[in-house]
Amino acid sequence: MTDDVKLILEEIQKLKADVKEIQLTLENETNRNIRVIAEGHLDLSRKLDEALRVENEKEMLMLRVTSLESEVRRIKARIEQIA
Repeated sequence: MTDDVKLILEEIQKLKADVKEIQLTLENETNRNIRVIAEGHLDLSRKLDEALRVENEKEMLMLRVTSLESEVRRIKARIEQIA
């Protein structure tokens, strides 16, 4: 019976070592990799926000140009009526 108990204890020690190794892997590698990916995601998100902001500014400028073109056409028409 003591041999059986010794075998069981050895197996438990091996399992404990395996669990410890898995915990260390999670703490040192997996969590770090997740953090790196999250930081990359944040950078991409910021770049997308910046690109969208530039696109919105471009749209506003296009609206302004269209408005100014219309105004110039009206001014030309008035000048032609006067002349």
